[in-house]
Amino acid sequence: MAYENTDSGAAGAAAGGAGGEPGASDSLRTFGAFVQALREHAGFSREEFGDLVRFSKHTVASVELGRRMPDRDFVERAEAALGNTGALRKAAPHLSRQAGLASWFREWARREATAISLYTYECRVVPGLLQTEAYARAVSLNVPPLPDPEELEQRIAARLARQELLAVTRKPPTAFSFIVEQAVLERWTGGEEVTRELFDYLVELIERNWNVEFQVMPTRRPSHAGMDGPIMLAETPDNRWFAYSEGQQNGRLIVHPKEISLLQQRYAKLRSQALNAEDSLGLLKRLRGAL
Repeated sequence: MAYENTDSGAAGAAAGGAGGEPGASDSLRTFGAFVQALREHAGFSREEFGDLVRFSKHTVASVELGRRMPDRDFVERAEAALGNTGALRKAAPHLSRQAGLASWFREWARREATAISLYTYECRVVPGLLQTEAYARAVSLNVPPLPDPEELEQRIAARLARQELLAVTRKPPTAFSFIVEQAVLERWTGGEEVTRELFDYLVELIERNWNVEFQVMPTRRPSHAGMDGPIMLAETPDNRWFAYSEGQQNGRLIVHPKEISLLQQRYAKLRSQALNAEDSLGLLKRLRGAL
């Protein structure tokens, strides 16, 4: 996840990086084609269907193309919109995630998949769990060496598949806290259209998912506890905490209690220094309106 910081995402780990494995998930592509066929048979455009299931047309497209793992909310709402045949509910448990995780990121990904709390501070890119397909593609194409087309698709698919973790219907739903630097949002990675779509998605996600807390760290902040870089923390169902640290081409799972305690202290300070959730959402909407 070289740059894709378990959650951030640029050219590696959850993106697929040097440690990625070949082999996309046929089950995701098949499920997506089935959703598309049912939608078209019902006479809905992607935008109309997105309104019905309360997901953007971009999310609908990603599911239909087999690039995004549909979360439980998507499956249930799609069932209701497409006739309640039960077909999507029965197919969903058989979906498998796609390849594309860097070798050094896989152990963290296993912890992440079952975590009851996930905290992320990011100062480089928007966390991978919050990225759109277009943003993920732009990030992956920004960091040399450029991937070949197959590897690029694996990276993007793996990153989007992880976003199933955000679903509020997980039992129990994971509690997320994200702190993202304002400068990251204002970088316009991928250009104006990619940024506009990203902001729309973030606003939609924050307003829809009550388990997601999103805070922006303002550009002008004289005191700042995140000077040493990104922070990622996860709490397991048995209430153990783990952390993850990542460099250019490597990552490290942190298990030592003293190191984890230090990062928890820093993260707590960052939460108090960042804009609160309401002000952060307001800033996102203003940034979107300015585009």
